[in-house]
Amino acid sequence: MTLIAPTLQSFFTDRLARHTRASEHTIAAYRDTMRLLLAFIQQRTRTPPAKLDWAQLDAATILAFLDDLEHRRGNTIRTRNARLTAIRSLFAYASLLHPEHAATIAQVLAIPAKRFEKATITYLTEAETQALLAAPDQHTWAGRRDVVLMLTAIQTGLRISELLSLNRGDITLGAGANVRCEGKGRKHRAVPLNEPVRQALSDWLTRTPTGAEQPVFTTRGGRRLSADAARSRLDIHARTAAEHCPSLAGRKLHPHVFRHTAAMNLL
Repeated sequence: MTLIAPTLQSFFTDRLARHTRASEHTIAAYRDTMRLLLAFIQQRTRTPPAKLDWAQLDAATILAFLDDLEHRRGNTIRTRNARLTAIRSLFAYASLLHPEHAATIAQVLAIPAKRFEKATITYLTEAETQALLAAPDQHTWAGRRDVVLMLTAIQTGLRISELLSLNRGDITLGAGANVRCEGKGRKHRAVPLNEPVRQALSDWLTRTPTGAEQPVFTTRGGRRLSADAARSRLDIHARTAAEHCPSLAGRKLHPHVFRHTAAMNLL
């Protein structure tokens, strides 16, 4: 009998945190996957996570879990595949520690990602961009913040996680104005700012607390703005913008649309 618990713990504390230096986002996503998987197996086998054995995590069980995500929980195929990626990473790590379970592990690692039709990449036209930027009420603090956030996203192409992680010290507003961020794989990069965005950020930072470690985009209470809150605000502004720009009507905009728009503007 080989319990999964010790290996699962070292997977997070050693493999992800120390050896691969995975990002906080990746660690959180993997943690959520394992939490869902353990809960599924406990409900299925009545075995608590602390007593779960590697022999119980066979390919049939993993496939049943993935199907449960898709059909009962309503996850997209993309999310299903992301969960499978996390599971594969754990099993690849376990293959080095538990050769006695090599056959079971190999079967799980052989589970293919589910194919799906990829959606067409969407981006904002100039008219849609202007309508969206005009949507927030700039007489309010939150409205001014949202305009600066969207402006910065559209010009720099930063991911929403990168934007919301920005601190004041990450922004240079003088000669060679730029924002510095840490992206996927902990890669650091600096993105130049054009004059309108530089000016917008400069004006915005006069309204926020000073200090290099202070977040750029916050709630009214001073806490760093969350991705969920940013998406909610985008939904509100998209509905407002659609009243004046019919092409936005009925469209579900995701913050990633700003990244696509930035890429299209470079062509």
